[in-house]
Amino acid sequence: MAATPALQRTPLYEAAVTAGGRMVPFAGWEMAVQFSGLVDEHQAVRSHCGLFDISHMGVLRLRGAGVKDAMQGLVPSDLFRIGPGEACYSVLLNDQGGIRDDLIIYDRGWLEAEQTHELVLVINAACAEADTAWIRSQLEPQGVEVVDRKGDGVLVALQGPEAAAQLEAISGTSLAGLPRFGHRDLALPGIGEAFVGRTGYTGEDGFELLLSAEAGRQFWSTCLERGVKPCGLGARDTLRLEAAMHLYGSDMDASTSPLEASLGWLVHLEMPKGFIGREALERQTAEGVQRKLVGLKLEGRAIPRHGYPVLRGSEVVGTVTSGTWSPSLQVGIALASVASDCAALGTELAVEIRGKSEPAQVVRRPFYRR
Repeated sequence: MAATPALQRTPLYEAAVTAGGRMVPFAGWEMAVQFSGLVDEHQAVRSHCGLFDISHMGVLRLRGAGVKDAMQGLVPSDLFRIGPGEACYSVLLNDQGGIRDDLIIYDRGWLEAEQTHELVLVINAACAEADTAWIRSQLEPQGVEVVDRKGDGVLVALQGPEAAAQLEAISGTSLAGLPRFGHRDLALPGIGEAFVGRTGYTGEDGFELLLSAEAGRQFWSTCLERGVKPCGLGARDTLRLEAAMHLYGSDMDASTSPLEASLGWLVHLEMPKGFIGREALERQTAEGVQRKLVGLKLEGRAIPRHGYPVLRGSEVVGTVTSGTWSPSLQVGIALASVASDCAALGTELAVEIRGKSEPAQVVRRPFYRR
């Protein structure tokens, strides 16, 4: 029998264990699922500030004079809508219009010293190796350099209504001029340099910071000393689901198009540039799709989970893709892929939980909004 591959550990592993992190396997890594408790961490991010180790995610640097035009051939979103210092969320597609992965694309602009244009991509941990190989196969023949930007460094997410104040206090720099999905390099006195994006996965204001391993450990320690609560994967999942943010592999995958995943706002067919999967999306736009991703809110204390059947009467019309108990709303919520004729707001459906039909209604997303 082949040996089971050893789980990877981030540079913050020891710090997480010291902070009380309960470690579990996730996407080939050993990560903290919780520290003080899922609900406690969730509420800290909603009310104050929390810190997540997300160093398992992939970070790529793309360089080349025509890098933006080359990258445009891989995504359905118009990359020329963003400029230097800006970023966008998008998806990588296959020829059938299915989603290979979702990602954030940061435009670093033209680097005068290197005489090149630079993009930075943040990709999912489970897809990082496959994404990197595929992106290289697509872009390197066009003269684009693709390298691992993270290396053995640290990627952390500082999230919550107090995140900006905390980062301003640590850096001694005002962040008032950094908009949502803006990014910049930031000097952190006594810690080191960081690449900072005002992005996140929680529905709150927040920042994602890429630092060297040593600077990352120092930043983690500084945040905890300032009272920022360390948070794990459990709270990250409930927070993102309240904000109706998709999880790759659950709410979308290679067999799901952006139109079927209710991510049609990422598809800019009005731009003249061709991209992988464009023909499939044009066909779906003309013909319509058979299923759509919707938000469901349940009644009572019922808690939906991934894979539970969605019913209209006695007929199965869909499946829960992500579900949880919402700590903020005190109700069961879910994202579900359902037949298109069941997707209208207000549609009364049900989720089958342990053989019982629990009433649910299609509601507007996100479930939680500050």
